[in-house]
Amino acid sequence: MADTDPPAVPRPPTEGAGPVTTREAQRTVHPHLVSPRLRWQIFAVTWIAYAGFYFVRQAFSVAKLGILDDPLLAHTLSERVLGVIDAIYLAAYAVGQFVWGAWSDRFGPRRVVITGMIGAIGAACLMGASSALLVFGGAMVIQGLAQSAGWAPLCKNMGAFFPVAERGRVLGIWSTNYAFGGLAAPPFLGWLAYSVFDSWQAAFFCGAASLAVVLLLFVLFQRDAPAPGSKGEKEPGAEPARRGGLALYRSTLRDPMVLTLGAAYFLLKPARYAILLWGPVLVSDRLPHVDKVGATVIPVAFGAAGVLAPIAVGWVSDRLFQSRRVPAAVLSLALLTVVLGLFMPLTATDSVGVMVALLAVIGLAVYAADSMISCVAAVDFGTEDGAGTAAGLVNGCGSVGAILGGLLPGFLSGSSLFLLFSVAALLAGLVMLPHWNRRPRTAAAQ
Repeated sequence: MADTDPPAVPRPPTEGAGPVTTREAQRTVHPHLVSPRLRWQIFAVTWIAYAGFYFVRQAFSVAKLGILDDPLLAHTLSERVLGVIDAIYLAAYAVGQFVWGAWSDRFGPRRVVITGMIGAIGAACLMGASSALLVFGGAMVIQGLAQSAGWAPLCKNMGAFFPVAERGRVLGIWSTNYAFGGLAAPPFLGWLAYSVFDSWQAAFFCGAASLAVVLLLFVLFQRDAPAPGSKGEKEPGAEPARRGGLALYRSTLRDPMVLTLGAAYFLLKPARYAILLWGPVLVSDRLPHVDKVGATVIPVAFGAAGVLAPIAVGWVSDRLFQSRRVPAAVLSLALLTVVLGLFMPLTATDSVGVMVALLAVIGLAVYAADSMISCVAAVDFGTEDGAGTAAGLVNGCGSVGAILGGLLPGFLSGSSLFLLFSVAALLAGLVMLPHWNRRPRTAAAQ
């Protein structure tokens, strides 16, 4: 298979038409006609943008330690209440995923992502300013809707600049953004909140300030898509072509592979989000001798392995499996099934080293499968003019599953929780297994 897509004959631009969609860009713009500087500028600014979302998203996870230790909040914000608030957030996040992906196809990623960042900053400031239960609940709805404006539009943005033959490797490296965000944000916010300011509210304000800096960079350097027949220096505010949202959904849902990816992602996401949202609490429960700062630092192993996983799995899917995404995802899910099943027996040793090792292996497996399903495969198997819609639908299904990841740790014991996650990972692998040899249409044509 060639390393780049074969040259396509550009279609003459229609007068008054807006920027091309992801797939149109792949058909009409040969990668060598797009400025390399612009391609890597887009890579960098979109990577930073999605990593930046995590510095607000993870603030609640860090703040939980202080909230649960605050005697004034013991009755109103218990573990179960915090679990319900997480579920509210994730429900809003799921709704947003189904909407924003299609809107990015219709209005362009720039407008959608900027709107999401502004909403996320505002919601974080609300949560830092008040501990009232109604304020927390309302702010988490806003936060969920705002956070969901990031992934699908940014995946679409990247897909417009990189051809399918190299997309596994490029998007694999790019997908380290959310692993990095989950890795860097908790210890950074935990240090500021508990060592510098000695206040759980500081986690929200510091996260909002971090995302505000990222928003400024995004406004300055992001572009929606390369212009056909040029070096891609498109003005950021140009009007995209309008398409009906229902038509995009109907077109995308015709491919059963999108539904398969959605089902697998629904089953995978609870385990990742349980550790992402409850990691410090889970560590503290299993290792009660570890202090608050330590409990926020130990889950760094989960994120550190997650940074490496998308790079490795992207290379494997491109080189060893010739752009087949399913084998890499299934093998990752098999590893995840085993290690989740062993989590509770092995952490009974009360060893920090064992906890770090287990979280690292879980991070490696879960992020490898996650990046394949939610990013590379979702964009590859999307319909012709709806890559953003496909990514949104797949991630929306995953986000429905993530609701369980936020809710269940507040209600189930550790043994039941990790056994359930192990069975779900096994089912996800079985759902994808029949598609082992399936490749994107554009790859098969090369």
